[in-house]
Amino acid sequence: MAKVIIVGAGGVGQVVAHKCAQVPEVFSEIVLASRTEEKCRRIAAQIARPIATAAIDANDVAAMAALIRRERPDLVINVALPYQDLPIMDACLETGVDYLDTANYEPPDEAKFEYSWQWAYHERFATRGIMGLLGSGFDPGVTNVFTAWLHKHEFDVIDELDIIDCNAGEHGQPFATNFNPEINIREVTARGRFWEHGAWQETDPLAVARTFDFPEGIGPKKIYLMYHEELESLVKHFPSVKRARFWMTFSDNYLNHLRVLQNVGMTRIDPVLYNGQEIVPLQFLKAVLPDPSSLGPLTKGRTCIGCLARGTKDGRPKTVFVYNICDHEACYREVQSQAISYTTGVPAMIGAKMMLTGQWRGAGVFNMEQFDPDPFMEALNLHGLPWQVMRRDDHRD
Repeated sequence: MAKVIIVGAGGVGQVVAHKCAQVPEVFSEIVLASRTEEKCRRIAAQIARPIATAAIDANDVAAMAALIRRERPDLVINVALPYQDLPIMDACLETGVDYLDTANYEPPDEAKFEYSWQWAYHERFATRGIMGLLGSGFDPGVTNVFTAWLHKHEFDVIDELDIIDCNAGEHGQPFATNFNPEINIREVTARGRFWEHGAWQETDPLAVARTFDFPEGIGPKKIYLMYHEELESLVKHFPSVKRARFWMTFSDNYLNHLRVLQNVGMTRIDPVLYNGQEIVPLQFLKAVLPDPSSLGPLTKGRTCIGCLARGTKDGRPKTVFVYNICDHEACYREVQSQAISYTTGVPAMIGAKMMLTGQWRGAGVFNMEQFDPDPFMEALNLHGLPWQVMRRDDHRD
């Protein structure tokens, strides 16, 4: 039995709190902390068992360390903003407490995310005798575990890997993002990158697209090539992969709105002077867009996220697609959040469970694919994200 601090009370934090509360044999005590404690209290009121709450500025290392010392948790689960990863890791280092997050660090003044900043903590975490688990969401997170499972059970060698993320849901709003608008828009408007023949290749944002036929009645959808952080760790830990790409679906309505907002400068992340004050246009846009947590009762449809791998087994070519389908309305009935938050929050709880039960352990900083995938895959089926496998004749594109 263990005590955890969950940092962040957005849509994902809400799911993590619910899901940890469902596993009292592992999570005996839960503290939910955010800059606005009232948000934590609202989430705690949804949950039958007692959840403690706290106010915290996660950018303040001293304040974060003081909270950790006061509460004495076994693990800090970071589902705050990616900008806050390093301060929270610093606080964990200072206090000697294990750390977990769902997305890698991103500097606030540059739309760039990579693992170098967090990988640099490995020796310090190892010397301190603590563990950091990076990217325990769905993508990154489950997609990393899917890849490790494919490598362990389905292939001798994986040559090509395509991570494919489809949100086939509708919320009825003219324009809204399914998670933090600032992070979402920075991610989507960045240049595309993929790994091929031992080097990173770049494309203009959303310049490469194709159609993919999704299973279980979702059907054909247009997918766009993007860069996503799990590609960086996967090509490092599976060096046989010759090509690795990440794809995501977007509606025409979303892309048309985004294009207009870009054209008028509302997606800029550099400050502009307005009435004698500096404001960041994207942060202002975030303030006027619908809060993603408000979309839960409005969203219908399903998500499908999976890994399509091509390679060889016993010298023969093979193609396998392992995936999860998640229903927005079912998620809302269970935890009062839509499937985007659910598919990130459940793996955060499972990653924490792996650490706290000793099934995944190590001193230092680790990515998900560095551990045995089997217990995590079993837990996905147990805790609300069942997965399926499609094996088919080899094909190329």
